[in-house]
Amino acid sequence: MTSKDYIFSSESVGEGHPDKVCDSISDAVLDACLAADPRSRVACECLVKSNLVVVAGEITTSAKLDYVKIVRDTVRGIGYVNDDDVFHADRVFVMNALTAQSPDIAQGVDARSAEGKGSAEQGAGDQGLMFGFACDETPELMPAPIMYAHRLGRELTRIRKAGKAAWLRPDAKTQVSVRYEGGRPVEITAVVVSTQHAADATHKEIESFIIGELIKKTLPAKMLTPRTEFLVNPTGKFVVGGPQGDCGVTGRKIIVDSYGGMGRHGGGAFSGKDPSKVDRSAAYMGRYVAKNVVAAGLAGRCEVQFAYAIGHPKPVSVCVDTFGTGTVPEDRLLAAINEVFSFKPADIVKQLNLLRPIFSKTTNYGHFGHASDDPDIPWERTDRAAELKKAAGR
Repeated sequence: MTSKDYIFSSESVGEGHPDKVCDSISDAVLDACLAADPRSRVACECLVKSNLVVVAGEITTSAKLDYVKIVRDTVRGIGYVNDDDVFHADRVFVMNALTAQSPDIAQGVDARSAEGKGSAEQGAGDQGLMFGFACDETPELMPAPIMYAHRLGRELTRIRKAGKAAWLRPDAKTQVSVRYEGGRPVEITAVVVSTQHAADATHKEIESFIIGELIKKTLPAKMLTPRTEFLVNPTGKFVVGGPQGDCGVTGRKIIVDSYGGMGRHGGGAFSGKDPSKVDRSAAYMGRYVAKNVVAAGLAGRCEVQFAYAIGHPKPVSVCVDTFGTGTVPEDRLLAAINEVFSFKPADIVKQLNLLRPIFSKTTNYGHFGHASDDPDIPWERTDRAAELKKAAGR
């Protein structure tokens, strides 16, 4: 086996997974704040366990919100309304531990001068590093393993909410292993689906339905072979799930949220954070840049990295890597990227029009890989590809 022949696996999780319940609540709070006050500063975290929901963090907004109602509506929308589960939209106990944003952070982020601050421009909401990634393996310009895992999870949720299998419950995980030859995906070697279910559903019934009605109807037929291994609820039983079975926390599924491990991640979570937090906005900008690089034919695979200092109005570094797939030298590509895009936090928000209640659309099945013409997901557009190609001299 050469260095370009390998099997790579990525997982996705359903919206009923405990961690995703928390992400959904955090993003629902964020969207509610932005809908009423686009200048809201939000850092909303959540924890769920059994029948308890804790919302905590820092919010500065003029919005007057009923946080308990937001929690219940979100949990109900996910589908936790079954009487056989202790985690139920109408019965969860909600603990509110939200406070205002620290004034020390606010003075660094706000576009105003302050003692000890080097600039009156809007600064980054924190220090840290962020990555953006794109590749030409799928129409979405995303790695194949994570896109296939997301497709399974999204379709499983659609089936459940459509009532096509009454025994399905909200918690679920999917995983897809893809074999690469010469660096290109050639076949799916294994598919894992674990789905919570009602107690009266048999393993045989679940396995038959998931393989026949989900896997074989969702994944590309040409990628499935007689050798493909299907593992459905491999423990044999998954009745106790969701927050009843496991504690959930906001921001714990950052690899699911990004590139399934194929592209690097800076470590900062996305959900519950307003666009002044570069953990989120700069990661979205990185995806926007990398996708336009690949769409322009300047590379088959592209990764962009930014790093920021809290309160500082521009990145302290910008780096690009095309993994040997570039059609122009990387120094020229980097110069073109810096010519076409601005990575100042305020400019990112403006370029991507981020001060809108759009973030609940990103919570589940990846923040990246959405349709390029979705007006609420502007970082998936490839509208700068021609400009970038010209700046790179192609």
